[in-house]
Amino acid sequence: MELETRNLKLETFWSRLRRNRMAVAGLVLVVGLFAVALLAPWLAPYDPNFIDLKQVLMPPSPAHLLGTDTLGRDVLSRVIFGARISLLVGFVAVGIATLIGVLVGALAGYYGGAMDALLMRLVDLMLCFPTLFLILAVIAVLGPSIWNIMVVIGVTGWMGVARLVRAEFLSLREREFVMAVRALGASDARLIWRHLLPNALTPVMVSATLGVAGAILTESALSFLGLGVQPPTPSWGNILTMGKDNIEIAWWLSVFPGLAILVTVMSYNLLGEGIREAVDPRLRD
Repeated sequence: MELETRNLKLETFWSRLRRNRMAVAGLVLVVGLFAVALLAPWLAPYDPNFIDLKQVLMPPSPAHLLGTDTLGRDVLSRVIFGARISLLVGFVAVGIATLIGVLVGALAGYYGGAMDALLMRLVDLMLCFPTLFLILAVIAVLGPSIWNIMVVIGVTGWMGVARLVRAEFLSLREREFVMAVRALGASDARLIWRHLLPNALTPVMVSATLGVAGAILTESALSFLGLGVQPPTPSWGNILTMGKDNIEIAWWLSVFPGLAILVTVMSYNLLGEGIREAVDPRLRD
């Protein structure tokens, strides 16, 4: 019976999501980006790090569809491989943020009282610091690397998830099914992980989808400032940095990675908003 109910809810969710054309477009774009990232070695026409000093700053042409950079490297190949970096950073950073946020929010919402007050003051303290400046300070200490970036973005981005989970737990813990399970002698851990958390994950799913877009933007900004993914590893941010230095003579170095960032962030935002409306149709009104 429980399995049938879950299947029915899933079918209803997909039915609502399919009716939202913008959400479907976002989903198609997200799947396409995943395909590009996974198939990058086969899709890229050149080695992204191959230097050809005879082809420096060549404009788009049949040989190099998106032109070349200041070292003669193919921009299309670097943009394709840059998708891997952006998606990796987005998903790992959001995974870390979601894990921390769920843990903090669940403990605060379930136990309440002093535990809630302490953890929520920690959330307020973290929110007092401008996120980007906090990330810049930590990266300056730890050094720029892809792993440091993923961890730092995740560790500084969990507060919204914690508040969402706490609010859901405060509502759910007074429900009849929770009281019934508690009366049967279930432990706190079982109540939290088996009964409360599965019913509180809907807003977390929406937040995580939108958070991927934010993490990709943050990584691109850090790489643009020279504190993110370091050359020769291709990322959209460090391609933009090269474009900034040559904007008057090589417009393609700024336009194409900028479009890649725009399309990626837009696709995740469209999908996230579509999921939000599919979960709660009242938002359409």
